Amino acid sequence: MVVWFTGIPSAGKTTLSQRVHAELLAAGCNVRLLDGDLLRHQVSKDLGFSKADRDENIRRIAAVAGELADTGVVVLVAAIAPYRAVRDEVRHKLKNFTEVYVNAPLAVCEARDVKGLYHKARLGEVKGFTGVDDPYEPPLRPEVECRTDLETIDESARKVIDYLRRRLPDTLG
Repeated sequence: MVVWFTGIPSAGKTTLSQRVHAELLAAGCNVRLLDGDLLRHQVSKDLGFSKADRDENIRRIAAVAGELADTGVVVLVAAIAPYRAVRDEVRHKLKNFTEVYVNAPLAVCEARDVKGLYHKARLGEVKGFTGVDDPYEPPLRPEVECRTDLETIDESARKVIDYLRRRLPDTLG
């Protein structure tokens, strides 16, 4: 299974996926976490931030995730994946796909931004920043939605784990 955590920058994708990863590991699950920021530097360092390059980045991450999932691994992917069409494309290519919408208002994400990227985008120092001058298209029907501005990390993680338990009862009991 591939579990894709999508949302705007600083919504909590990495934090939430790390918590779910830790819980699945503790339950004895064969699980791997793919972080979109790290993979961008490893498998997509030749790409820029145009729409075509962002889409290609997501396709590459999906290819890696799909290969792992085909070996029986539960793969957690934390990546913005800002465009709905490429997320839907990935959904149809992968056999067992779950979309987790990590949802928080833009103002909350800007306040959380420890890297200062929103500030730089507002000043025009960073161009094409998702949520500021490049769109984020929210999922229309995610399997799980976590409102990280209203829920604790534990509450959000529990929603994801409970969903996965229903989908993978033999793996997670």
